[in-house]
Amino acid sequence: MLTHLDAQGHANMVDVTDKHTTFREAVAETRVRMRSETLALIQSGGHPKGDVFAVARIAGIMAAKRTHELIPLCHPLLLTGIRLELTAQAPDLVLIQARCKLAGQTGVEMEALTAASIAALTLYDMCKAVDKAMVIESTRLLEKTGGKSGHYLAETSAGGQE
Repeated sequence: MLTHLDAQGHANMVDVTDKHTTFREAVAETRVRMRSETLALIQSGGHPKGDVFAVARIAGIMAAKRTHELIPLCHPLLLTGIRLELTAQAPDLVLIQARCKLAGQTGVEMEALTAASIAALTLYDMCKAVDKAMVIESTRLLEKTGGKSGHYLAETSAGGQE
């Protein structure tokens, strides 16, 4: 059932008034492929725009807090925790994982997905002058806990990594 549609099929913000407040957490990831030289430049700290990972991390955190302004039917949420990890994986990959949590009446999956996506776009923006061929790929929800639907854990990716 698509909860964002009413009985007539019109877009509708889900009413969470009567839902119980529970602890909710979501983890999302996205991957950015690039030339190995670009990854080496980021890792060496030699990028002319500064610390690429720090800027991408801040952008992801800011995006998570503003998800309701970007995705029309999302509720504004009082997030109690946002964590972004950017990990260089030689020879050509940056793995971005975003974790969002709160005690609330609705889930934080969209906030985690938005955080990972905007961090990836920021990384692209900072490095596009040296590598326009970067590819943002495999954005997905890894795990969510809390709420009526319970616990969700994504299957292991084809590469054997979660």
